[in-house]
Amino acid sequence: MEVGIHIDEHFQDLTEEWFRQVLMIALTSESPGSQFELGLVVADDEAVQELNRRYRGVDETTDVLAFALAEQGDANATPTFVNPPDGMVHLGDIVISYPQAVRQAEENRQPLQRELALLVIHGALHLLGYDHSEPAEDCRMRAVESKLLAEVESRLASRSSEGSP
Repeated sequence: MEVGIHIDEHFQDLTEEWFRQVLMIALTSESPGSQFELGLVVADDEAVQELNRRYRGVDETTDVLAFALAEQGDANATPTFVNPPDGMVHLGDIVISYPQAVRQAEENRQPLQRELALLVIHGALHLLGYDHSEPAEDCRMRAVESKLLAEVESRLASRSSEGSP
């Protein structure tokens, strides 16, 4: 799996390796055997709000945005552009608002690490074609999120030196 990670300079206490591990666990659990490429950006509220306004028409910040390169984020769908013949599935990009993650962690009374892992998983699932606009889809996506979050927490707990974002 190839992951390009950019963390805004204001949040340099976060580690790229932690985010890479969360993505690796989520993607290999949900789509074993595939080779993926994607980008992950951890940004501030203003950057996320601008992207949300520009691409979704919603002029407010949000916790996570996913920009899939395949139709509706389905890795098996026909791409909206021609991919190079390298055998890699080019999924797209995930953008997370770090300040929004902090607020949500406080509101939900859970560790920030857990909230960030959930947002990474949520974005990755969107890139894989999951959606939550209909009740049945939402139920399915939330169940997969819960399963993957438990797996991430279990696997990263055993890696004490790499267990923080």
